[in-house]
Amino acid sequence: MSEIIAIQHVVVPGTFDPITYGHLDVIARARRLFPKVTVAVAASVGKNGTGPVFSLDQRVQMIRDTLAESQVAAGIDVMPFTGLLMNFCREVGAGGVVKGLRAMTDFEYELQQADLNYRLSPGVESIFVMGSPEFGYVSSSIVRELANLGSDVSFLVPPVVEKALKEHYGGTR
Repeated sequence: MSEIIAIQHVVVPGTFDPITYGHLDVIARARRLFPKVTVAVAASVGKNGTGPVFSLDQRVQMIRDTLAESQVAAGIDVMPFTGLLMNFCREVGAGGVVKGLRAMTDFEYELQQADLNYRLSPGVESIFVMGSPEFGYVSSSIVRELANLGSDVSFLVPPVVEKALKEHYGGTR
């Protein structure tokens, strides 16, 4: 049996294009469980093969601005990253990766990623948290689609993100 060591620092990774209340829920849950959380904003292309709507710098700044206005900002850093997540975790000294799950399809995808991450870095644990039911349907792609069609997204994203989406998509239609 290996030595038991409490994890002090975890990474919550994602493209956050844009960050939603669902993402913020997972970040807050991670912060309640661990003393230090790094939100790792990926520079990579989106899941559908297209580039992100917002630049890496814009996404990082939106998250920082949102967290600065929240109650959970203490103990949370926001950093951009490129390359392999496990390399980033080693660079920042994180002992775990926290991912939010909304549905079984999320679990299947995240389990594959966790298995691969274990092969790449067995010392970094994968930790899954269930998102709040009120955010189970929220995704960045849904937010982008609604914003592109001129719909109200204020119930899905923080004000700074809502403003950026209106600027990007040209306001309401």
